[in-house]
Amino acid sequence: MQVGLQDDKISGLQLLKDGPWVDVPPMGHSIVVNLGDQIEGITNGRYKSVEHRVIARTDGTRMFVAANYNLASDAVIYPAPALLEKDAEEADQVYPKFVFEDYMRRYATLKFQRKEPRFQAMKTVNSF
Repeated sequence: MQVGLQDDKISGLQLLKDGPWVDVPPMGHSIVVNLGDQIEGITNGRYKSVEHRVIARTDGTRMFVAANYNLASDAVIYPAPALLEKDAEEADQVYPKFVFEDYMRRYATLKFQRKEPRFQAMKTVNSF
C-alpha cells in the first residue's frame, strides 16, 4: 500500500483505467491511497490494486510525498475467510494463497506487465 500527499497544483499521477491512462487531478488537503496487490488478494478481488505511474510535467514542478508499506517477507497472503463466506454464493476463492517474499520475487520478473499475470503466476508457486 502507498499513502501519499499529492501536490495541489500540478498533476502528474496517472491511473490505468479500462485501457487508457487517466490523469488524477491534484486535490488540495487530500491524501492519495494506492492499494497494493496484497490488499486485492486479501479481499479476494473486492478491492482492486491500482496500476499507476507518475509522469514528468513541463508546466511546473510538483511534489508528491509517498510512504510505501510492505508486509514482512514471511507473511502469508490469502483471501480473508470472512469475505469468502460472505461471497460464497457469488464466487469461490479467486486469489491464491502465497508468501509475500515469493510474490516479490515473481513481481521483480513481471514488474512492468499487467497485474493479472502476477496473480496467475502465484497459483503455480508452491509456497507451502
